[in-house]
Amino acid sequence: MAKIDVSISSLVNGSGKSELLFRVNVNRDIRLRVKSGIFVYPNRFKNGVIVLPRAEDGKGTRKEMLDASTTLSNLTVSIINLCETNKSITKDELVLYIDKYHNPEKYIQKDDKKEPLCEMFQRYVDGWLDTGVIGLGRKKHYDVVIRELTRFFIINGIDRCPVEDFNKERILKFRDFLRTEYTLVEKYPGLYVDMNNRNRPSKERSQNTIAEKLLLLQAFMVELESNDIIPVSPFRKIGKEKEAIMKQQYDEPVFLTKAEFNMLLTKECLESLQRVKDLFIVQCCFGCRVGDFRRFTFDNIGIEEGIPYIHYLPQKTHKDGLIRTEIKTPIIRIAYDIIMKYKGELSNNALLPYYPDGNGETGYNYQIKKLLEYCEINRKVAMFNTTLKLNEYKSIYEVASSKVARKTHVDLMNKVQVDKYAAGLHAKNSSAVNRYTNMGVRERFILMCAAFGDEEYRVDSELGIER
Repeated sequence: MAKIDVSISSLVNGSGKSELLFRVNVNRDIRLRVKSGIFVYPNRFKNGVIVLPRAEDGKGTRKEMLDASTTLSNLTVSIINLCETNKSITKDELVLYIDKYHNPEKYIQKDDKKEPLCEMFQRYVDGWLDTGVIGLGRKKHYDVVIRELTRFFIINGIDRCPVEDFNKERILKFRDFLRTEYTLVEKYPGLYVDMNNRNRPSKERSQNTIAEKLLLLQAFMVELESNDIIPVSPFRKIGKEKEAIMKQQYDEPVFLTKAEFNMLLTKECLESLQRVKDLFIVQCCFGCRVGDFRRFTFDNIGIEEGIPYIHYLPQKTHKDGLIRTEIKTPIIRIAYDIIMKYKGELSNNALLPYYPDGNGETGYNYQIKKLLEYCEINRKVAMFNTTLKLNEYKSIYEVASSKVARKTHVDLMNKVQVDKYAAGLHAKNSSAVNRYTNMGVRERFILMCAAFGDEEYRVDSELGIER
């Protein structure tokens, strides 16, 4: 396999940068020295790699060096793939290849210019966000798939693949790539150098994860088909295999029973866990997705007949696009008391002291696990092991996340009204659960109070309790 050593020129240009130089060892007989076309600050290059500043300096240095590092990683992998297919490559051919990599528009005929699939995909996704078709959280999922597609194309030597060349065979090959990508990390380290350990593929992806990613890609292809960019989506040509590769299977929903919720509610906990306890209890009372939950401010509170309620537009996309019907969920007394504890204490009129978007030991999901473990909520739940093909049983606190709050709400509401979901969290004809579309805030409030075992109350226009 070809090897590339990277060094830096001693010459400095007017911007204070020096060009990186490649020594490409194609094989024992062919060793080529070429310029990379990548420029970096000399103090940012050490031991053959670009070193990023810890923080931005106000001049855009970190972003500049991050972009250069990404380009370096992608270009070196592309050159290695080129050398594997052309073992007698000359210096002139390599110089031309590098120039084509940096300046593809110079080598494309005007009547034959095709936008690379990944660039088109990103353009569409950015447009969907700008026009409100998808929310920021959904966009992040699309962005991840685009980066995975980019790595797939580079590793397979088809970088800048146009959408016209993306066919059934490449979909199936991409599916296999998603499953086994973790085995390629050591072989192509340059493609993963900017990823942290948590995001770097380290094990085989599950069928559900792969199916979710392919569904996002399929949605893009359907959009291109409907806009007459392509005559037909390549997913339509997969046939009977499609059901197998797009199939998703989920474990039974994990939720807290009413007894467990009450145990959490009454348990005195450590000061370090009080924040997550307040957030988790309120989310159980609201039953909303975490993406909506962390956006709530006091501006999201309305009052009807003395009953406070939270109102919002759900951000997650559905089959027919973003739901435009506003959700109205009454605020029962349990949630009210917690919310009012923080009134006027937080910046940006925030409803609660939300955790930032992300995970790790300071993330919301991690803290939920620690909270339930402290409260000794350790009932065993079944989780299917895709490798062993059988159920494993884990304590609920080991698998808990913000989704448990939503599912707890649904379960408590279903038990007070078995056949209809009255809290207004789903659209009419939702595949998850039906709801009353004609039920008002007052009727929902009565049912929610019954479900959570809470007393009814009323507030004035300033959210003060009416006596």
